[in-house]
Amino acid sequence: MFTQKANDIFRKAIADYHVKDNIETPIQNPFEAGTIEATLYHKCWIDTVQWHFEDIIRDPDIDPKDALVLKRRIDKSNQDRTDMVEDIDTYFRELYKDVKVLPDATINTESPAWAIDRLSILALKIWHMFEQTQRTDASAEHIATCRAKLDVLIEQQNDLSTAIEQLLADIEAGRKYMKVYRQMKMYNDPATNPVLYKK
Repeated sequence: MFTQKANDIFRKAIADYHVKDNIETPIQNPFEAGTIEATLYHKCWIDTVQWHFEDIIRDPDIDPKDALVLKRRIDKSNQDRTDMVEDIDTYFRELYKDVKVLPDATINTESPAWAIDRLSILALKIWHMFEQTQRTDASAEHIATCRAKLDVLIEQQNDLSTAIEQLLADIEAGRKYMKVYRQMKMYNDPATNPVLYKK
């Protein structure tokens, strides 16, 4: 199953990041370049580093100059993440390009890759919520609350994995068809962001 492979790769990427747990750690992708496995690993690595960017920038004592630099890195990370999702959709579009679409086929609310994007984020939530359940400096109430949240996150991961598998099966059978829209983020483009093109 595709989602089982994806979840395994996401867990590996997150675990590999946390060996050093440092936003400056360079990625060492263990998968062959150009494969979907390498793309999934890279995608989750981006998400993991950004998770920690988001933690750091919420420090109330952060130097404003450092915060601005970090905000720029978050903006770039968001664009990289979007580009990576589009790469995953390109993989699926190529995979299913010869499927005969049924006359009554329907479109889904989101593409497979954007659902997989949510699966990557869920893997991060699960990792970090589990960390909270292992704290020795937190109250019993905090631990219990986090355990309950962890159970919900795991259930959500299972449900989303099932839904993605059903979507892929429907696309493969021609019951649903893929239509990929590029995100066209305007604020990153000097030609469409008025603050940039009016300078």
